[in-house]
Amino acid sequence: QVHVVESGGRSVQTGGSLRLSCVVSGHTRTNYGVGWFRQVPGSGRTFVAHLISTGDTAYYADSVKGRFTISKDNADNTFYLQMNNLKPEDTARYYCTAEGDTHPPKFDYWGQGTQVTVSS
Repeated sequence: QVHVVESGGRSVQTGGSLRLSCVVSGHTRTNYGVGWFRQVPGSGRTFVAHLISTGDTAYYADSVKGRFTISKDNADNTFYLQMNNLKPEDTARYYCTAEGDTHPPKFDYWGQGTQVTVSS
């Protein structure tokens, strides 16, 4: 059974930085894509970033491009979302998700999320 656990969310001031972590355990594949989404109350989850299974290509939402970086620590199946120059509109609950075994792959496994609050 695949488990996805996020951590690192907290309150920060505008212009600050945070690094979110995502630990994926129990996956049957060695390489899989991972994504980050975010959600504010009353809205659906929106795409933030995606690191493909080979780990060499990442995609970002326009709203975070140039400020956020998704990465992977190959040693321990931990994925990161480095968030710099944070803005109040980045306030949301951030969810990590891992691709499953389907082809084409889709995000099958989700964590419970971690809250990021950016104050002005």
